[in-house]
Amino acid sequence: MSNVDYTRRLEEIQDLASALESQTSELQEAAALDAGFPVKITAVEVELAVEYLQTMEKEIEWLENGQPYGTVAAIFPYDAPSVMLARLGGSALLTGNRLRFSFSSQTPRTAALIAAMSKPFATFEPVMDQDNRGFGRGCVEDKAVRVLFISGASAVGEAYRSQHSAFDKLFFAGPGGMPAAVVFEDADAQAASRFIARRAFINGGQYCTTLKKVLIHRDLYEEVREQILEFTGNLTVGDPFNPETDIGPIRVERTRLILERALDKCSGARKLAGAIEGERVLPLVLEMEGGEIPDLELFGPFLVLKPFDDHELLVQELTQTKYGFLLAFFGSADGETERAFQEHFGMVHDNPDFTFTPLRLPFGGKKESGWILERQGDGWIERDGAFLYSKELVKSP
Repeated sequence: MSNVDYTRRLEEIQDLASALESQTSELQEAAALDAGFPVKITAVEVELAVEYLQTMEKEIEWLENGQPYGTVAAIFPYDAPSVMLARLGGSALLTGNRLRFSFSSQTPRTAALIAAMSKPFATFEPVMDQDNRGFGRGCVEDKAVRVLFISGASAVGEAYRSQHSAFDKLFFAGPGGMPAAVVFEDADAQAASRFIARRAFINGGQYCTTLKKVLIHRDLYEEVREQILEFTGNLTVGDPFNPETDIGPIRVERTRLILERALDKCSGARKLAGAIEGERVLPLVLEMEGGEIPDLELFGPFLVLKPFDDHELLVQELTQTKYGFLLAFFGSADGETERAFQEHFGMVHDNPDFTFTPLRLPFGGKKESGWILERQGDGWIERDGAFLYSKELVKSP
């Protein structure tokens, strides 16, 4: 692709950025009505998506000598669809691929807005008249679709794995499980507590990258626990149209059921804060002193705290999970510990400090949290770990 004139492609990407930005208020209203997402959260998602699209020239260097696959297909999740449109749609425009996509059934108003917004882009094919099973079957049967992105429970990934030969590349973004944070004894307790509380309960914990469990060195445990509880207690739960609201109603019934089951599975833990009151869910904070935290597929505002003393046992407990999605740590991890984290998790954040995950960070997991099947010659390779969209949408000549 070194001979490609990217001027027109970047102009189209700028047009997409402008379209998203102009629809901010409509996207806010749709997200609040569809899933209860607070308007201030949707506004930031759109802002991040626009900024990402406006700087896509940074990714041209990734594409040298690569060729587009043709048609790329995806099923958008119900959380952050504008971010998905920016990351995948922007990458498809930059790399010269067509993009066919459908939407979560939980977000019909948002889907209609994004579909209308996509009409001026000849290479975008939003699909509104099929459920996602039908959309997926259609992608398997259509030889024009060479790359497919899917997400969902582990069983969804295995169903598509059995049909991977229909594509040149198949991406599965599986369940995040319970993304973890670790607070080592030399950590900055305040910085760690601030990040953990933000990343556990942002948007009601309804991102796959939100934290669900924290293992804290016993020397800092009480201090970190109290700071997390203080931050959590200051969150505003309520009307999603109120610009001060941090967590709106959890309108997706499946998410509420997942939270109820998680409370049952964690019956050995002590609840420190939170409650499920219909669609109103106050952030749930649990404390587990003994035993192991269950290995759950979890979504929503839920966080389990646990002290640890022994580094070796800590690593063993964390890495035995079947979900290798995300881990953040604070303080100093020795080389062997950090290598273990990198081996078992697709995304590892070393003393992070952000509210929303930067969109140009690699995304993806390992184990049951994600994999990529890719055709190479007459055979196939399986990869896991985090990836960057634009890099993955070109193939070697």
